[in-house]
Amino acid sequence: MNEIQAQIRAKSAQASQLSQEATIAFRAKNFATGKRLMAQAVAASIDCQRLIQEYTQQQATAK
Repeated sequence: MNEIQAQIRAKSAQASQLSQEATIAFRAKNFATGKRLMAQAVAASIDCQRLIQEYTQQQATAK
């Protein structure tokens, strides 16, 4: 696994973890914390998508 693949896995795991924590906070009626965590999850997801696009472009140019 190369560096970009590792970054994709890390960002994906981070987005998932933050989303789960946000869901727990929302269920506990802690809306401010839930909103903050979900915003962080969205940011991590966007970073992950950017990395996937970068990886796809690398793979396309390597062929």
